[in-house]
Amino acid sequence: MAARSQQRPTAEQRDARRREQLRQLRQATSALLTSEGWQQWLRTRSRFHRYSLRNTLLIAFQCPHATHVAGFRKWLELGRCVRKGEKAIRIFAPIRYRRCSVEQTDENKSEPQLVGFRLAAVFDVSQTEPLPGVEPAPLDPPTEPVTGDSHAHLLDPLEAHAATLGFTVEYKPLDGPAGYCSARETRIAIDSDLPTNAKVATLAHELAHAHGIDYTSYSRAEAELIVESVACIVCGSLGLETHSESVPYLAAWNPDHAAERIELLAGKIDEIARAIEHALLPHTPSASGEPEQTAA
Repeated sequence: MAARSQQRPTAEQRDARRREQLRQLRQATSALLTSEGWQQWLRTRSRFHRYSLRNTLLIAFQCPHATHVAGFRKWLELGRCVRKGEKAIRIFAPIRYRRCSVEQTDENKSEPQLVGFRLAAVFDVSQTEPLPGVEPAPLDPPTEPVTGDSHAHLLDPLEAHAATLGFTVEYKPLDGPAGYCSARETRIAIDSDLPTNAKVATLAHELAHAHGIDYTSYSRAEAELIVESVACIVCGSLGLETHSESVPYLAAWNPDHAAERIELLAGKIDEIARAIEHALLPHTPSASGEPEQTAA
């Protein structure tokens, strides 16, 4: 039987989809202007580090308590089923096509090309239940306190990442601060008396400064918001206990430029956190049953 051809959307349908995408994204970005909205995004971003900035914004806005999301079929593969009547979370998913020619063989087929994005439906694990007679795949890696030493193996790759930025890292007793970053001396100092996991968290904070977050390019309040948010996100993605409520939120925004400024800061935070996470990627295995995450 011949395969049923898929009708292409009309120009009116494409326009309607674009308007819906923009509306969703504007709402999600506006939510960052409140302390609660900012904390929700930090928690979401630390859990979904393989997702794009705009998808983490959309997830945080639509389902603040989300911990693991996947499509309907992916949940079935993981031994779970979406409960009837659950409302989907809408995120952006890439649309890719493979352009093939007559001369191409299996060995030299071209890679799928990104041609756009569409709104896709995903569901949080809280919207699912185990399939009868099936053992669901594990999802959550262990969470460790900052007072332990479980993440000692991450200090070397973090120091190596500092070196790519032109900074050295040293550990010595510090009277007061847990650490500091000196751009003039291109040096990061961490209190040697800290527990090992706390050294990891502090180094993530100071590495954000080493990425150019100083008190000249940004106000002190903005700079601290950025570096604390980066540390919260990175530590959360590593399975270290973090508390987004401790991040110093900016209480007042310039009403004429609030949306643009908060979007810029969120973008910078996501960029730096992603760079640090990428440096740690070979050293941080994911849970075996982690749902496939589609970046967009």
